[in-house]
Amino acid sequence: MNMHTKKMIAPIIIVSLLVLYYIGFFILCMLIPIAPLPKLLLGLVPLLLAGVGVYVLVERIKEIRSGEEDDLSNY
Repeated sequence: MNMHTKKMIAPIIIVSLLVLYYIGFFILCMLIPIAPLPKLLLGLVPLLLAGVGVYVLVERIKEIRSGEEDDLSNY
């Protein structure tokens, strides 16, 4: 296992757990017996957060593969 792979393990695990949590929260919101519109709005927020998490994970993997792990060097 090379050094880049080791640095990608933690972000992948954390984002995977967060996405599973947000999907579970969405399913739970869909089971609440209220009107459909508030139910959809309540459930949409966790799905959007899951999407943002995946996007940030992809950006982090690109940073690790390019060798630019220290973001502070840009400032």
